[in-house]
Amino acid sequence: MSPLSYDSEMKQEHEWTEEAEVSQDKRIQAYANAYVPGSDEEKAFVRKIDKRIVPCIWALYTLSYLDRANIGNAKTGGLEKDFNLTSEQYSIVLLVFFISYVIFEVPSNMLIVRCRPSLYLSGLCVLWGGVSACMAATTNWQQLAAVRFCLGVVEAGFAPGVAFYLSSWYRRYELSTRYSIYYTATAISGAFSGLLAGLITQHLEGARGLKGWQWLFIIEGVGASFLGCFTWMFMPDWPATTKFLTPAERELAAQRLAHDGLGNTAGGEHTTELQALKLCVTDWRVWVFVVMYMLSTGAQTVQYFVPTLVSSLGWTGYAAQYHTIPVYACALVFILVFCMCSDWRRNKPLFIGIASAIGTICFIITVAQTHHTVQYVFLCFGFGSVYAVCPLVLTWVPNVITYPAEKRAVAIALVNALGNSASIYGVFLWPATDKPRYIPGWSATTVFMALVGIIASVFSVMLARHPAMQAAGEVSQADQERERRAERDVDVHA
Repeated sequence: MSPLSYDSEMKQEHEWTEEAEVSQDKRIQAYANAYVPGSDEEKAFVRKIDKRIVPCIWALYTLSYLDRANIGNAKTGGLEKDFNLTSEQYSIVLLVFFISYVIFEVPSNMLIVRCRPSLYLSGLCVLWGGVSACMAATTNWQQLAAVRFCLGVVEAGFAPGVAFYLSSWYRRYELSTRYSIYYTATAISGAFSGLLAGLITQHLEGARGLKGWQWLFIIEGVGASFLGCFTWMFMPDWPATTKFLTPAERELAAQRLAHDGLGNTAGGEHTTELQALKLCVTDWRVWVFVVMYMLSTGAQTVQYFVPTLVSSLGWTGYAAQYHTIPVYACALVFILVFCMCSDWRRNKPLFIGIASAIGTICFIITVAQTHHTVQYVFLCFGFGSVYAVCPLVLTWVPNVITYPAEKRAVAIALVNALGNSASIYGVFLWPATDKPRYIPGWSATTVFMALVGIIASVFSVMLARHPAMQAAGEVSQADQERERRAERDVDVHA
């Protein structure tokens, strides 16, 4: 090929690319203009996808959290004694999980954009279930730490993948409600894990020559792998490629996403992964989200010590396992109330601030008091506020970083990954030498919660002055308020 013909071909390809981008922007704008909010067709469409998406991701995340957090129940269920596990060794076992988890989150979310999410997310569940079951075969803390590192590799792609997946189906102020239902899996699995751990370690101790904590890893790991073999059959993929939607429903899905500036989510992307990564690391908004999520997940590391903290209040053995249930039940209520209210009021920073204030006050009382019942009650409420803040911060990311889709995917993964890096040092906040009051751990958690609320308030003001890049067809704040009033009018007249 001559240089002249090569240059001509490159020029034609460049012109075609520019024309394609212009054509796509026009298509997104046309979809956005055609969208009618609050219609009966839209409500039926949302109910239809809710029935498919929410139960599947909820079930997967329930078992993900069980396999990730059962180390705390295994510790108090005999693992600590059998391994002669010190406080520092246990912290290292927790630490290595977060190292691999943080490293592999961003690459995984770069990959999910190009894959079928039903197969990708379900396949991860099969893998992490098998890895979790392998923890039963370990005989010392070094082996346990190695398997936990592998578990972090496999689980790294799930949470940020689900956040991006949901943001590719739901509008901005539908997202927190669905994510809150999904996120209740952490609270329900936490409560259920205490009950399940108590039953398993009590009744299966010594069965077939295995310890109770070994049965705990095996049963929960195999259960996760079993579930992952079936969820892919029910989960939809992307709006443009899902077969169970009618052509009219696919068009409605495109209109909804285009109206919120998400029109290029499924098909037609023209941003490479490296370009998306560059857009993220040069956007100051992403780094503010990273800081907020680091603070909230740093506070959430208390979840790995709940059985230990409950034991320090006077309950031991099986009673300590069962007394973790009300702690997670409170978290469940806080997640639902705060996330749903944030969608209702369309104001995430307000509810982040309220939850942070509640957590700050509760943890101060927990540190200042010595009465065990009072400490336990405020531990429950403070724990609930921590669990409310985390999903609010993470679902705020796709509300602000909307366009292009690849940037949104990388931003979610980057925030989730670097945010979870707080757990690397957070696991060292609760050494056994600080018992029974654990003042340094509670104090750090109190500061984390207070800072989240302060930063969220300042950040909301900064976003109003410096909005992020918008896609063609994306609605303004004023348009959103008018739309909200119109939707209320539709509901009144319905």
